[in-house]
Amino acid sequence: MKALLLHDKGLWKEMKVEETQAPQPGKGELLIKVHAVGLNPVDYKTATNGNPHWSYPHILGLDAAGVVAETGEGVTQWKKGDRVVVHGDLKRKGGYAEYAIALAHAVSRIPEEISFEDAAAIPTAGYTAFQAIHRKLPLEQIETILIHGGAGGVGGFSVQLAKLAGKTVISTASSSNHEYVKSLGADHVIDYSNEDVVARVMEITGGTGVDAVVDAVSRQSSTQSLDALAYMGHIVYIAGAPDFTKIPGFTKVPSYHEIALAAAYQYGGNKGETDLSVIGDSMLSLMAEGKLSPLPIEVISLEEVPAALTRLSQRHVKGKLVAKIK
Repeated sequence: MKALLLHDKGLWKEMKVEETQAPQPGKGELLIKVHAVGLNPVDYKTATNGNPHWSYPHILGLDAAGVVAETGEGVTQWKKGDRVVVHGDLKRKGGYAEYAIALAHAVSRIPEEISFEDAAAIPTAGYTAFQAIHRKLPLEQIETILIHGGAGGVGGFSVQLAKLAGKTVISTASSSNHEYVKSLGADHVIDYSNEDVVARVMEITGGTGVDAVVDAVSRQSSTQSLDALAYMGHIVYIAGAPDFTKIPGFTKVPSYHEIALAAAYQYGGNKGETDLSVIGDSMLSLMAEGKLSPLPIEVISLEEVPAALTRLSQRHVKGKLVAKIK
């Protein structure tokens, strides 16, 4: 089969499409004929330092959508030809290839009205957003949410999910993306490059701060966001924990929530892996019902992935990049 091969850590910019042996499904696994795969920052970040579980050449690409080509021993819930999408295991070879292996209980069914490209754009960003909004936050106690990076993948899905839950949504984005983020459901959008985000949040909330923050930007951003929290507020962080010492004990008494999708495979076992499937089914159902909009997608070829990952590392992408596998 054709695959984009990583020959050693740090060499992701030099990856090329080459011939390699197609995998075979084992017990409880599916062989997926890949039609589309989503690009994510985790691809170049892990490829830079490598992973002790990898053997080289390795294949990146966590978010793969396609059809079941073959089922492994013991698989009864899926059959050849089923349309599926998966957020894969970071330890295994991924979806930048014509074929990929997935655990049968970790995949989700793609409704007929959703394209492979739109499905492949969901898992890493969408499942992270779903965990943030629906798995971590006590929504019944929350009225206002600050979501950083509303024009990005995690931010864009988080804005939509929070608005669907009936919350007042404040987001951050560059000025050129304000109208787009508002179209996703944000009530207020702050230009993080020209405005004092915390000051604007306090102005919008009448000085009380927000009940929750979702931060997928950086450790520095999540630390700064602590100042925007209301009493008993919640912060969900994806790209680094905030400096917890910034808020003295027995004052705002905030709650901290960590998101790490890869932990579902490493520490969650069957329960964590199955929950990825449940989240995927929920996201795809919302999209099929027209309640959740797909993010803007730029479709590229497999050969263009290394250059596109470079753009992604420079934060020059709105929405999602998806490679179409021919």
